[in-house]
Amino acid sequence: MRVTISGLPGSGTTSLTYHLASEHRFDVISAGEVFRQMAKERGLTLAEFGAFCESDPSVDKLIDERQREIALSQDQILIEGRLSGWMLPEADLRIWLKASLECRVKRILDRDKFADFDHAMQATADREASEALRYKQYYNIDYASLDPYHLVLDTELWTVEQLSRIVSSALAARLENK
Repeated sequence: MRVTISGLPGSGTTSLTYHLASEHRFDVISAGEVFRQMAKERGLTLAEFGAFCESDPSVDKLIDERQREIALSQDQILIEGRLSGWMLPEADLRIWLKASLECRVKRILDRDKFADFDHAMQATADREASEALRYKQYYNIDYASLDPYHLVLDTELWTVEQLSRIVSSALAARLENK
């Protein structure tokens, strides 16, 4: 089974992905982790690397193509990334995670060690604007559209364990339909 998990920064995609991988013995490919690693390798912040990517579409395209290639080569995989639901229409289940901006920024503040909430808010707004611009330019995708997703979950309502139970139920239902 191939499952995509997408959402805006701080929505909980990474947490849910790794929880599900542990529960169901899925392999994982994460576009966000690849992006972070590439920024770190270049000595750039996420914002700086995002700005670099705006002038060089090859980076995003490389990440997206590689993620798709790996996903299609495996049968039991979770594909985590902002565009994975768009890039892998063959996925058995495509999930979008959502949370309010304030909730997401609080999570980002804790995760990325920002000095304060305002800095985390600005960095999140800049990152989302950069991504929206790049995805529109490169693929003509409005990633705010939920069209490709089978399941949309609000991560403010449930813990990662509860979200995992919901997704596990959806996975079981998908297996019944195969």
